[in-house]
Amino acid sequence: TIRDFVEEFTLADGRRIYLLADGRLINLAAAEGHPAAVMDMSFANQALSVEYLVKAGRSLAPQVYRVPREIDEEVARLKLAAMGIAIDTLTEEQERYLASWEEGT
Repeated sequence: TIRDFVEEFTLADGRRIYLLADGRLINLAAAEGHPAAVMDMSFANQALSVEYLVKAGRSLAPQVYRVPREIDEEVARLKLAAMGIAIDTLTEEQERYLASWEEGT
């Protein structure tokens, strides 16, 4: 064993084989990858971004784009809803405060 979840085997001709996590999915068996709770949001973001590209692609210039804010916010909203959490909305007073340079530090 070289380190946790990594075994080294030396073949008769001197070559080496490294076996990770007993041949299982390394991010699940060795817990060194991203947890499913993170990956589901990543995959949702990717899937919705591909849908966006399919729908809007012909009107987009060939360049790198950020994920549209609406997609990020929808993925966050859905994840929080699945966890039983809702995002608060700002009151009018909070909106005014955030838009103002006259209050706060």
